[in-house]
Amino acid sequence: MKYYLIAGEASGDVHGANLMRALLALDSEARFRYFGGDRMQAVADGLIKHYKDTAFMGILEVMIHLRKISRYMETCKKEILDFQPDVVILIDYPGFNLRMAEFAKKKNIPLFYYISPKLWAWNQSRIKKIKAFVDRMFIILPFEKEFYRKFDIEVEYMGNPVIDEIEKRKKELRPRKQFFQENNLSEKPVIALLPGSRKQELRHNLPVMLSLVGDYPDHQFVIAGAPAFGEDDYAPYIHNTTVKVVFNATYDLLGAAQAALVTSGTATLETALMNVPQVVLYRTNGPTYHIGKHFVRVEFISLVNLILGEEAVTELIQYEVNHDRVKQELDKILYDTPQLKQMLTRYRKLKKILGKPGVSDRVAARMIDLLKISEG
Repeated sequence: MKYYLIAGEASGDVHGANLMRALLALDSEARFRYFGGDRMQAVADGLIKHYKDTAFMGILEVMIHLRKISRYMETCKKEILDFQPDVVILIDYPGFNLRMAEFAKKKNIPLFYYISPKLWAWNQSRIKKIKAFVDRMFIILPFEKEFYRKFDIEVEYMGNPVIDEIEKRKKELRPRKQFFQENNLSEKPVIALLPGSRKQELRHNLPVMLSLVGDYPDHQFVIAGAPAFGEDDYAPYIHNTTVKVVFNATYDLLGAAQAALVTSGTATLETALMNVPQVVLYRTNGPTYHIGKHFVRVEFISLVNLILGEEAVTELIQYEVNHDRVKQELDKILYDTPQLKQMLTRYRKLKKILGKPGVSDRVAARMIDLLKISEG
């Protein structure tokens, strides 16, 4: 069968790659075209546009790049028509993907949505488009079942694919000493910095993270380099420090870290599943924040807290993201404190909720079954 996938950011690239690998294992004749990244490209040929060119986040960023986004949409539509896939698989990235869902529906192409847009957080008006255009929604957060049930939309929940990625990467972790030597790190305990995979996230969050370096002379701060970035993207921020950046080694870094400062997103869940204490922080440009806060309907911003339904990790948002406040929260989890013990206890609860590995395999098998049913 022919599969057309659309992922617009780093986490979508990871989950798209794992899904493609699982589809190939079940369908030896599978052919792919996709918007994605390096991870998907490593599985199979067919890359049309890299997510580093398409990842715009926030109202202001989208408005600035509207013309470019429109061109990408036209490219995507043309490629779908040329490829004539058996199914279009959308991976999160709702602003772009819901437009493609409408297009695929008009062309009578089966459409699956893998990793639901966060409609429960904001812009629930998009639920009408999901109901009208999407043939089957595959969710990865357990509480989303109840959300979609309210709108009489059938969904599939087979676990969270981050579990698969964690299990796979844990087996591949380099010994701590080897990892330190290969990346020219000292023997000091590590505080990992995960400042996000978009340039605006670096701009708004990394300087605050780095402002703490002088407060912890007995630790070393190490940045997890995003896949779409290079040394030049980090150089303006770290040029006056001894901070190192490591690429393609986020799990090795987390495996060696005593604590982490994490920009909200999938990284919060990865950090928790790697059992690393963390402080979650998120700051964006002023207009996006002030507009967004009137629409966001959730109590928490990190996936860890959202899944648990309680505050397992501290979240600092916008004006709370400053040197003094981040240091205050980091101190609470860097040493043997009641806060640290409570966080690790809640991490164990999180792992039980998310269930067992094999998510990508289960999703791929279900997708193929549904396609065979529709053909028959």
